Amino acid sequence: MRQTELDGLLTAVLDENPSASDINFTVGKPMQAEVDGLLRPVCTGFGIGSLSPFHTETIAMNLVGKDIRGIRHLLNTGSCDISYHLPGRARFRVNIFSQRGTYSIAMRQLPTRIMTVDELGLPGVIKKVADEKRGIVFVTGATGSGKTTSLAAVLNEINLRFPYHVVTLEDPVEFVHPQLKATFNQRELGLDFDTFANGLRAALRQAPKVILVGEMRDRETVEIGLSAAETGHLVLTTLHTTDASQAINRIVGMFELEEERLVRIRLADSMKWVISQRLLPKISGGRVAAHEIMGISLRVQEAIVNGEAEGKTFYEMMEQSEHLGWTTFDANISRLYKLGRITEDTALAYANRRAVVKRNIDQIKSSRGEKTTDIEGLRMDREYRRNNT
Repeated sequence: MRQTELDGLLTAVLDENPSASDINFTVGKPMQAEVDGLLRPVCTGFGIGSLSPFHTETIAMNLVGKDIRGIRHLLNTGSCDISYHLPGRARFRVNIFSQRGTYSIAMRQLPTRIMTVDELGLPGVIKKVADEKRGIVFVTGATGSGKTTSLAAVLNEINLRFPYHVVTLEDPVEFVHPQLKATFNQRELGLDFDTFANGLRAALRQAPKVILVGEMRDRETVEIGLSAAETGHLVLTTLHTTDASQAINRIVGMFELEEERLVRIRLADSMKWVISQRLLPKISGGRVAAHEIMGISLRVQEAIVNGEAEGKTFYEMMEQSEHLGWTTFDANISRLYKLGRITEDTALAYANRRAVVKRNIDQIKSSRGEKTTDIEGLRMDREYRRNNT
């Protein structure tokens, strides 16, 4: 397979599935595209019923091309992360990995245009992140939940408003920011720096105002990130945690027990926002983002330092601070149900506390005059109606 043939294949997949988020190549399966969170076979007319090891290896080698670092990583560690540009059409974040002696490929399509906070439908309070002058902001969620897209929107907000120097450390570079009011230097892991910790350490000598760290993967990176936040930088980063409470526990858990108290104090002083995100299937098709948002306050700082306690949980603090734009997943999911964007089953499936969401849904149904239970026609009900007629 030549490079032009691979580009033609990818173009055909995108033409057939314009809303595809991912393209998947796995031995024994047909070529697949992920649309609205579900995989579907694509380009079946090409005559490839299922992919062979030769198919996936050929595609992998064409994607890697002359990237010596990528080839070395693939051979030494069993996987590699690269980026791929389909001329005039799309950019991809690519992971090639070995499994049972064959290669599989997962390609995540990256938007060619950076969308604004408003265009993405993100809560307006997220714009306040761009106003922060120092500190650290965590955007959390599972892989594929849109963390990078949301952070790109925040950086775009900064780019439109402030003449700051912004340094990004990414794996790989996903969104290419234009040089507007801000000055961007975007560095890629493996090409421009060897580890996030070393890249972040070097960034402190590059006079940035804002630093984006693609992911806080280890204790050393977290420690340097906290130091950067403490010395007057705004640090934006991601974590693979499901909600705000887990984000705090994940950071603290990276350190030894005897260091915990000091880390909690540093985190309480440096943290500005924790924004968690999930993508839910919409009734009309596609997906919609649900968010959990927690800012900083004296009560939050106290809970970070001393740990959560009865009546002093992060969940309760977010519930009580809706006037500040904070929200729990459960409140946000209930709002999406009220707006008619998701079904009741979806709301309950993605809830943190199903009982809370169920109660909210019942209240919404009651206000609409809808039934809140399927239980009807009981003998007691029939006798009550007969006795009152």
